[in-house]
Parts: sequence; structure tokens; C-alpha cells
Amino acid sequence: MRFNRLNTIIALGVVAIAGILVVQLFLLKQAVNQEEKKFRQKANVALMEVVKKIYGQQQLPQLNPVKEVSEDYYIVNVNHEFNASVLEYYLKTEFTKLALHTDFEYAMYNCISDSMVYGNYVSFSGDEDKVSTMQYFPPEKDMVYYFAVHFPEKKISIYTSLWLWIVFSVVMFFVLIIYSWSAFTLLQQKKYSELQKDFINNMTHEFKTPLSSILLSANFLSKQQAITTDEKMSRYTGLIIQQANRLNHHVEKVLGLAKTEGDLFKMNLVQVHVPDSIRAEADIIQIKHPETVIEIVPHWQQPTLQADAFHFSNMVHNLLDNAVKYAKDTPHIRVLLQEQPGSKQIVFADKGIGIPSKHTSHIFERFYRIPGRQQNERTGFGLGLFYVKKICTAHGWKVRAESEEGKGTSIIITIPT
Repeated sequence: MRFNRLNTIIALGVVAIAGILVVQLFLLKQAVNQEEKKFRQKANVALMEVVKKIYGQQQLPQLNPVKEVSEDYYIVNVNHEFNASVLEYYLKTEFTKLALHTDFEYAMYNCISDSMVYGNYVSFSGDEDKVSTMQYFPPEKDMVYYFAVHFPEKKISIYTSLWLWIVFSVVMFFVLIIYSWSAFTLLQQKKYSELQKDFINNMTHEFKTPLSSILLSANFLSKQQAITTDEKMSRYTGLIIQQANRLNHHVEKVLGLAKTEGDLFKMNLVQVHVPDSIRAEADIIQIKHPETVIEIVPHWQQPTLQADAFHFSNMVHNLLDNAVKYAKDTPHIRVLLQEQPGSKQIVFADKGIGIPSKHTSHIFERFYRIPGRQQNERTGFGLGLFYVKKICTAHGWKVRAESEEGKGTSIIITIPT
């Protein structure tokens, strides 16, 4: 597929969202590092305060008694006798002071057995069912009076404090996934749409040559004496010409619509005399359907309009032709040219079979045909109103439909002034 503007916009969107996600993850990592640093600082300060409480009025050793063995395991060299229950009280008190509300467990060295004696698991959440996750507290060499503190939920505590960052990162990740999937789906649909359009264009072009040959041959046959003197053969020849012309009309409509979707579609704006243009198309419709009544009510002070004459005529023809197709009895169509504050309107009103309300908003879609409606050879491909919508959009106009089932339909084109 060609690398066009749509591909560029989608690629830029993916890069932008991915960039935001990368920055968010980087900031999240920095925030985690900062929280871990704060945790270490608080733990060191709290444990130093515990040592001070144990020493009381005595002078502390010059060396730092707190040793960080790992990110969640600390050994504190007290070098002084202490009581286990007093130690737990001091630990709870100092951790609470520094808002270090993280579960911890501790153990003390017993010099007689030369092993660590487990103290207790302290849960700030009040969950008494929690048990130790550290089965073995290794003893430390060259120390006599010391204790160890383990924070089993340190990581959980840090990530819980950063929940908003994590949620935003997860949301951005899903946004990237959904956007990428949507972009891929859109490109696939665009590819299939282009293939479909190319197929329709090629098929309609291929139809033109045999249709021309059929019409040429049928017209030639219709003038032969053997055909003109035979009523049945003349009728069949006329039927061939009629159906070939109808098929040719459909092919021309598809080709015209395909042309409006190509890169070469340009509006050639000129001053169009709207009543005259509508009357010209009405005359064509009345030649095909002599019983049709078409009433034009021009209430514009200025009857001209800047538009593409060719596409405007085709649009009018499609609307009049639709009104005739879906008439109940004798087609009666009123074309009203009326003015509103800041705009002009062209209203094509008929007294036909009408449109069910649930289908009104869909009738301007490509290939849309109302389910259950009589599907005869005159209903076309569902392209007429799609073409009308496309031409109105190209001119900067708005088009809408008002209909009541069984009472008729009004197609209203609003032209800003």
C-alpha cells in the first residue's frame, strides 16, 4: 500500500503514544528508585533511633551500627544487652514515627546457642494470619549483641504507594495496543476498499465494450425489414435495447461515482441557474415517465448558485428519479426553492411510499437498500443517494431526509449563504 497521508498520521500516532508510554515507564522507574531510597533512609534512621533507645544515656559506638545486607534485610549491631519485648516496642514506635507502615519481622542473636532466635512477625495492617517468609536468619560474624530486621512486603509497599503511576502506565499500554489494533484494522479495511473500488472500476469498464456492441447490433437489427414486419421480433428487439440501455445507465452511474472518489475528482464551479437546471432534468424524467407531475416552486430572490453544473444536474436527476421509483400511484413531485436566515434550501418532496424512521439516517450510505422493500429491476444499486451526499459534501452543503412511511419523503439540501 502506498505510504500516503493516512499512513503517516497513523504512524505518528503510534510513535506519539509509544513515546508517552516509554516516558511514563522511565518516570515510574525513577519514582520506584526514589521510593526505595526514601525507604532505606527511613529504615536506617528508625533503626539508629532504636539503638539510641537501647543504649540510653551511654555513648554510642562511633561506627554505624546499621548494616544493609540486602534491600529488605538489615542487621543492627547493638553491642549491648537488650530485652526482646523492649526491642519490639522500640521498633514499632520508631517505624510509626517515620510513617514506615510496612510489615516486618525480627530475630536476635543468641551467643549461647550461636544462632538467631526468631522474635515475631509484626503486621501494621492488623492481619494476624500472616506468617514469616524468611525461614532462616543467618548469623553475622564478629558481632555479639545484635538483631536482624526483615521487611517481607517492602516491594508491595513501594508499589502500592505508586498505584496511580502504575494504573496510568497500564492504561497507556492498553491505549497503545487498542490504537495499534484499530490502525491495523483501518489500514486493512482501506486496502480492501481500494481493491473493491479497483475491481468495480475494472468490471464496469469491461462492461462498456460488450454493451456498446449489443446496443449497436440491436439498433441495427431493429431497422431490418424482417424485424419491423414481425411484431413479436420487433418487441423482443425493443426489449433488448431497453434492457441494454438500462444496464448501460447503471454502468455509467457506477463509473461516475468511482470518478468522484479518485484523485482526479475536482469541482468545476460556475454560476448555475438552479430553476432552469432542475426544469431540464424534470423534462428528461417526464419523457421517460409521461404521467409524472413535477412542480417547481422558485422562491429565491437570486436564482443562480455557484456549483459544478455537471454534478448538480446528476444530483437533481438522481433525486427526481428516486421520487418516481418509489411513488405509490401517479408520481407527484414538488421542488421548493426556499430561503432561510443564513441559508438557501432545495427541497425535493414526493408523495410516495415513504421511508421507515429507523432507516432514514442510513439512506445516504453506500449500497444501502431498505430491507423488505420491493426489490425489482428499477431499484438500482443503492448508490443514488450516496452520490447525492457526496456531491453536497464536496460543495460544502448539507443534506438530510424527512419521511413518514406511507405519506412521502422530503430530501432537503441546505446551502449556506
